[in-house]
Parts: sequence; C-alpha cells; structure tokens
Amino acid sequence: MARLRPVDFEDRLTLVEHLDELRTRIVISIAAFAVAFALCFWQNDRLLDIANEPLPGDLTPITFGVAEPFTTTVTISAYAAIVISLPVILYQAYAFVLPALTTRERRVVVPFLIMVPVLFVAGVVFGYFVVLPAATKFLLNFNENQFNIEVRARDYYSFFTLTLGVMGLIFQLPIGILAVTRLGIVTPDQLAKNRRYAYVVLIVLAMLLPGTDPITMLIEAVPLIVLYEGSVLLSRAFGRPPEEAAETEIAVSEPPPSGAA
Repeated sequence: MARLRPVDFEDRLTLVEHLDELRTRIVISIAAFAVAFALCFWQNDRLLDIANEPLPGDLTPITFGVAEPFTTTVTISAYAAIVISLPVILYQAYAFVLPALTTRERRVVVPFLIMVPVLFVAGVVFGYFVVLPAATKFLLNFNENQFNIEVRARDYYSFFTLTLGVMGLIFQLPIGILAVTRLGIVTPDQLAKNRRYAYVVLIVLAMLLPGTDPITMLIEAVPLIVLYEGSVLLSRAFGRPPEEAAETEIAVSEPPPSGAA
C-alpha cells in the first residue's frame, strides 16, 4: 500500500512507487468527493432552497422532462460536492508534487495553496449574495409585461452554477498576478503604471461573464478592479522573484565594511 504522508525532497522512489502513490491520492480525492456528494444529495432539498433564493418574487423553477427533477438534483449536488471537497483534492495534488519542490519552493507554494480555496469561496459568496440577485432581478423583470415569465430548472441551475463558478475563478486574479511577478515576467511598477489598460481588459472580461446586462457587468467589474489593485499591493510585498529576494536578504545580512562610519 502506498504511503499517505508526503514524500520528502530527499526520498528516492521508483516509478512503481510513484504510480502507487498517485493511485492512492486519486482514490482519496474520489472518496472525499463521494462523501461530499452523499451529504449534498441527502440534503438536496436545502441545497435547492439555497439555489432558488436569488430568484425574485415567488418564482419557482419548473421542469418539463420525466427525469429532469432527478438529473437536475444530481447535477447541483455534484457541483456543491466539488466545492466542499476542493481543499482535500488540492492537498492531495500538492502532496504528490511535493518531492519535486525544494524547501524554499514549498514556502512559496503553501500560501498559494491556501489562497486558492479561500479566494474561490470568497468569489462564490460574492456571486451568490451580490451578482446573482442583481442579475436575476434585472433579467427576469426585463419586459415582464410582454412575456409570461417562467424559469426552467435546468436552465436556471446551469446559469446559477456557471455564474458562481466563474466568480470563484476570477477571484483567483491575485494568485495569477503574484505568480507572474514572482516569475519575473512583470514587475509591480509595470502593473501600477499600466493599470488603465488593465482596467479596460477587466471591463471587457466582465462583459464576457454570465449575465450579459449592464447592471451585472458593473457589479462584476468592481471586484475585478479591487482585486487588481489589491494584487498590485501584494506583489510589492511578496512578489519579488526568488533570486532578487535572496540577493536582498544577503545584502541585509552582510555586515558593513570595517571602515564605514
């Protein structure tokens, strides 16, 4: 049976041992997802109530197919299970690649590993409480006197999960900016100097996100700009390339020349 503890950088494993470890970590990830899915499916009525909350008024999703209530419930439960099991899956991925990382590289990777689920959950929460209510209210009340408005469950839950998933992904913006600054591709000064062009790109990105209406676009553009400015500040503090950081540490630790005043 493969070891469950992370392999050290100095350990030497054969190809078979690496494959055995990979299999074990995949099994653990699948098991975590299965447990989360079972929990979500067990509480699917509460899960669907939460998903229906952003709908304006007393609208309730309707179904047309015989199997649609079941398949829709399974889909929503699976998406929720992915979010719940994400920390376990990320840890298993990190533990598998750990042997390839030096001690310094681990100190860099671990904060990123913690930030990914935290920022993703923050994006999902923002999308649920801010973006979705505004988007559904605007879109479903648009020209309401000209239509008999009903919401199909499959279409609404697809819009629901897509919006929350995309918001979770765009909240990873600080990680991407920190990564490119630590790799030396850009510098924090360049990011600050070219912020006007970045704003244009972020607004265009907000236009491409789910919603398609101007209200939702503005609501989605604001956190993108805030995240960008926050990322610039983080990159100034933590985004120096490893070589530059090491040189700075050496320069600080070196004692001054004996003849200096």
